[in-house]
Amino acid sequence: MIVYTPFWKTLRQSEESTYTLIKNHKISSSTIDKLRNNKPLNTTTINDLCRILSCPVEGIMTYIPSDKDQEL
Repeated sequence: MIVYTPFWKTLRQSEESTYTLIKNHKISSSTIDKLRNNKPLNTTTINDLCRILSCPVEGIMTYIPSDKDQEL
């Protein structure tokens, strides 16, 4: 399961906020909601967040094995 817990830590350490992401960087409020609820995001959005926050992908998300993962 992909979780966005690192995003919130990275955001707190930056000069950005959810408000500035929405107003200045045109990140949608639905994207912020997806981050809050660990819902899937596309790689373009992950790339945008990495660029805005000047961080690697690990600063946005991490993988945690889960029983809720779909079977392969």
